[in-house]
Amino acid sequence: MKRTLFVLLMTMATLLGVGIGFGVSTATAAEPRSKHGTRSASEPGTAVAMPLLDLHDGMVARFGSTYYAYGTEYSCGFSWLSRPTPFCGFGVSTAPSLAGPWSSPTLLFDPRGTDPFTRLSWQQECGGTAQGCFNPRLIQRSGWGADDDAFLLWFNAPYDVSSGKSSNAYNVMGCNGPAGPCGPSAGAPHGSFHKPALNYCKANGDFGLIAAPAGPPAIVCSMGGAASLSVERLDRWGSNGSNSGSLHVAGLTSVEGAGGFWDEVSGTFVVTYGTPNCGYCSGTGTGFAIASSITGPYTAPSNYAAAAPPKLARALISGNSCGGQPRTVSVVDGEAYQGIDLWTGSRNETKAGWLLEPLDYTAQPNTPGPPWQPFAPWNCTP
Repeated sequence: MKRTLFVLLMTMATLLGVGIGFGVSTATAAEPRSKHGTRSASEPGTAVAMPLLDLHDGMVARFGSTYYAYGTEYSCGFSWLSRPTPFCGFGVSTAPSLAGPWSSPTLLFDPRGTDPFTRLSWQQECGGTAQGCFNPRLIQRSGWGADDDAFLLWFNAPYDVSSGKSSNAYNVMGCNGPAGPCGPSAGAPHGSFHKPALNYCKANGDFGLIAAPAGPPAIVCSMGGAASLSVERLDRWGSNGSNSGSLHVAGLTSVEGAGGFWDEVSGTFVVTYGTPNCGYCSGTGTGFAIASSITGPYTAPSNYAAAAPPKLARALISGNSCGGQPRTVSVVDGEAYQGIDLWTGSRNETKAGWLLEPLDYTAQPNTPGPPWQPFAPWNCTP
């Protein structure tokens, strides 16, 4: 049974304090499907190998009849944790389909500009500290009291947590279209910047955004030294947290690369993550946890054994993530995809590949004994 993509939509408060709303847009649906969610495992999707674009730890989306790929760029020479290093910015490519052909990336905003929150240049903050800025997430708002369909760029700047300003790492820019430009320098009608106030996502980890069948989305983020996960529902404006969420999701530790989606058939919210957490690793696992509410509580499948079982063994969708590292979830044309970065092992990952694996979920009881796997198997080959 086919189901429709529910595109996550939202906008942001301007520097003058104008509120932001979210809503549902049906304009981005590729074909008629029933509402929300993804296909079931009985109708599995197909893996998509993205071309060798200089776009990493990113996402894909469809707006109108055009497909967009977003990611962090490296080709200007960025080398993580190596000083000095430049910040190359966030890029976007377009295509008539997920199969391409994809355009050369263009920048969403000028990486030589200034962060309005820290008053440092993005080159100082993301490059000079060598901590980088990562995880561009581009979404659109419509409805929920909003009077426009503005686009928003979310990303994280790890330096913000250590800046002495008692802040989280996350940033939101208003954009004048799905290909930018974004931020204050973009000008009218939507170019702006907002530092979100978050109650659960207060650290500097990777993050993803989870669309809901109704109401605002949620942010899922990796947190703290134990690298646990937290989920926080955003407020009706989409620029701040709503003080509704879950800390230490499913008791998980040593995880990162968070994402999530809502499965309409089972009414289940699914969060995915990479484990263990490590920089530019290859062959790490992709795990999952589920909940009946977007804010949780989330649970990961239990292991059964007379002695201590392998940790998270039944919570893994894939033990090696097709030889790469999971990053976040994108929902396109009714299909949820796990994005996987195929890292090269270098601190400059210009040449790293990118794979999208379908997340076709079928709810099953958490009971002992094989066979048990709620997701259609990954074949890692488009």
